[in-house]
Amino acid sequence: MSSTDKDLRPILIAGPTASGKSALAMAIADHVGGTIINADSMQVYRELRVLTARPSAADEARVPHALYGFVPAREAYSAGRFVRDAAAAIASARVQGRRPIVVGGTGLYFKALLEGLSPVPEISEEVRSHWRVEAMRRGAEAMHAELAARDEVMAARLQPSDTQRIVRALEVLESTGQSLAEWQALKGAPVLNERETVRLVVRVDRAELHARADARFTQMMREGAPAEVQALSALQLDAGLPAMRAIGVRPLIGVLRGEMTVEEAVAASQAETRQYIKRQETWLKSRMIAWKTIETKYMESFERDIFAFIQR
Repeated sequence: MSSTDKDLRPILIAGPTASGKSALAMAIADHVGGTIINADSMQVYRELRVLTARPSAADEARVPHALYGFVPAREAYSAGRFVRDAAAAIASARVQGRRPIVVGGTGLYFKALLEGLSPVPEISEEVRSHWRVEAMRRGAEAMHAELAARDEVMAARLQPSDTQRIVRALEVLESTGQSLAEWQALKGAPVLNERETVRLVVRVDRAELHARADARFTQMMREGAPAEVQALSALQLDAGLPAMRAIGVRPLIGVLRGEMTVEEAVAASQAETRQYIKRQETWLKSRMIAWKTIETKYMESFERDIFAFIQR
């Protein structure tokens, strides 16, 4: 079959962390001749292979992968950049006659592909750095008060404790002279037509998912997470950068500084993972109702059904 005859509709696979979605993506990629494209906001960072559970070197050799580990931790990767990078990766896979398989746990990235993003201009690193420093110096409530004085609409939309979104609103206001609310009212163009995609969402029983996530973090510790964080810490990056907020980074830095024991850091990281899973599942249940649900406990028996479904 030539590349022009092949079904090259993108397959989108979403699911919470530790749900098995990457293994499913690999199985499908083997079956259809696919390229796996990352849709996880932390797996883009070069320095965080272990802590973000990036595909192994063997997996990357077995199946083409894109958008993994290509951004230095000193940069703040955004959904806007993801849309452009994913569009290019999808187009490249198709040119090669390979089926794009977009997989990850960042719901906003899938929303951006299917619905588009508001066309907020890129923010300079100078402005980003200024407001990150201010947030660290002054704290969330003071930053919220600053936003309220300058942009009542956005301040009313945000919780006083939501430092990340408050900083985002302030940096957009400073860079563009317009409220983020005004930019958000503008609609961007989607990358993909939803009707021309296959959409799968992986679900796992909550107790099993927590057990998997706990076990995976323990495995990460054995595979070099402490050394990875030590190397990251040595870069002396701004603590407000996204890579520095990856699960496990702050607790393990606490170990390096003598502020926590290893056992305390593992427990804190596992608790943070469970909180993250809860947020992911809330997004999946509210935003991905029309996606085909794959329950991993039945995945092996459903394998033929899954393969038949993605070829419809």
